[in-house]
Amino acid sequence: MNMLPLHKRTAILKCLLDGNSLRATGRITGTAKQTVCRLFEDAAGVALREQDRLLRNIRCERLELDEIWSFVYAKAKTVRRRPVSSPDAGNVWTWIAFDPDTKLAPCWCIGDRTTRTAEQFIGDLRQRVNPDIQITTDGYAPYLWPVDYHFGGSADFAQLVKQYDERGHYAGAEKTIISGDPDMDKVSTSGVERFNLTLRMSARRFTRETNAYSKKLRNHELAVALMMLHYNFMRRHDTIGAVPGVAAGVIEAAWTVERLADMAVAVRPKPNRPKRYRKRAAVA
Repeated sequence: MNMLPLHKRTAILKCLLDGNSLRATGRITGTAKQTVCRLFEDAAGVALREQDRLLRNIRCERLELDEIWSFVYAKAKTVRRRPVSSPDAGNVWTWIAFDPDTKLAPCWCIGDRTTRTAEQFIGDLRQRVNPDIQITTDGYAPYLWPVDYHFGGSADFAQLVKQYDERGHYAGAEKTIISGDPDMDKVSTSGVERFNLTLRMSARRFTRETNAYSKKLRNHELAVALMMLHYNFMRRHDTIGAVPGVAAGVIEAAWTVERLADMAVAVRPKPNRPKRYRKRAAVA
């Protein structure tokens, strides 16, 4: 089976993890776009599967929840203005849970900004973390019912409701207890909001005014999974001096790009070639 050498696969993945688009990665590494796309899909598939397996039974003291906007194929206002060919076209939101102590992002969900997606997100989160936890969100109402339903009142839940003046300028925030007995000094969403900035800077598809946006929802999901793997398992966080996954006890040592490159090739199906080839008959 034809295979890129390890150093070439590593170079491609490093470009993608550094926020380059698929075409830019191909230009930098001298690789065809189709080859870059194939390696991206394989590596992101590994990232999605391994994080789903490893990010479970996590002990957290507190979590901050938020959602970040992006789009697939075209923005919602463009879809309303004219018909588009993609069924996935429109705004898409990434719901994120962030641990401000270990800097780990143990859970995320991609969908719209409705209570249905919030319920799916909180339900998945409950399967990954301990129930006796402090949760902080902004004042977005769809968080209320899912947190109460899935955590059953065992979590200390508070909301940080931001206030703005008539000109739209920030005018302060009010902390509101929703359930339990949260530590009001630790009610904050600054950690997850800073993580949102990291996501925008690290994933090319989240950059504002970009032409590297996802054309399919599946590709968007894979791009987020790859970025999350890099952040959780590979990237050393300067504040805590360690990789978030190591700090949270999820993994024993930081992953390397070379390891991901090898795992991406290992999951690729082998071509179905015959073991023996018949000799061609001689032509008279």
